[in-house]
Amino acid sequence: MALPDYYYTIGPEIGSGTPMVGLEPACVSTFRDELTDLFPRDRTAKKLKENAFLFSEFLDRRCGDFRLPHVKKKALTQIHRHHYALLDVEAEKKVMGRLGLEYEVMPSGCCGMAGSFGFESGKYDVSMKAGERVLLPKVSAADRDCLILADGFSCREQIEQGTGRKTSRLAEIVATAL
Repeated sequence: MALPDYYYTIGPEIGSGTPMVGLEPACVSTFRDELTDLFPRDRTAKKLKENAFLFSEFLDRRCGDFRLPHVKKKALTQIHRHHYALLDVEAEKKVMGRLGLEYEVMPSGCCGMAGSFGFESGKYDVSMKAGERVLLPKVSAADRDCLILADGFSCREQIEQGTGRKTSRLAEIVATAL
């Protein structure tokens, strides 16, 4: 079987240990959890697993001495279900703290969207009920100047469509502040 073209483009970078930094928790968790199950003897897959980081993990583990700007704002944060299950939530909290955010991680669990689940006509009501347990009312009640942070695509869609509030990824907050 021929290898895809991208393998030859990023394969050498992966092989040399270059960190691969992602913004989407579901994608990073695929590299860290599922990739080596699919390709158990592939050295490149193993190397990618070892060097795949969510943005906050990379900043926390590899750039701990990098001075982040201070963002004097309140933030409500929705942690993606893959982030809770497979990635480092504490790194996210540390970076938000380093930014000077007065943040609250919402105790909402899954947002209810769950990938394409919430878009399916027969599952829409279940998706909305999950979102309306904690997440959507909490976001709707937040002050208008409060940042709504969500790294996961599903979480952002559920929040934006369910409340009309704009969401941001942590990386966007850092980029804007810089």
